[in-house]
Amino acid sequence: QVQLVESGGGLVQAGGSLRLSCVASRSITSINAMGWYRQAPGSQRELVARITSGGSTWYAVSVKGRFTVSRDNAKNTVYLQMNSLKPEDTAVYYCNLVPYINSWGQGTQVTVSS
Repeated sequence: QVQLVESGGGLVQAGGSLRLSCVASRSITSINAMGWYRQAPGSQRELVARITSGGSTWYAVSVKGRFTVSRDNAKNTVYLQMNSLKPEDTAVYYCNLVPYINSWGQGTQVTVSS
């Protein structure tokens, strides 16, 4: 089963940017869709961005136009570029397959101050 390791989170002011990375323990070439999920305190985990093996993307309404998901199959890595960050983006961010499998990484904390 693939293991996923997220990194790149941190504390940033509103309007700032962060780039998250997710490295998989094996090739992701055969994985049809990878996604970024987030979970804010007291909330359910939600999918915010998805990218297919063909490069098609989907975004939640709350992040569309501000976040960009990409993947580098040669590096077994998925990225999430987050711009114009808002306090409501504060959450732990995870990557996983879409639909997800029961193999979550530790996530990476993103905190946006107002």
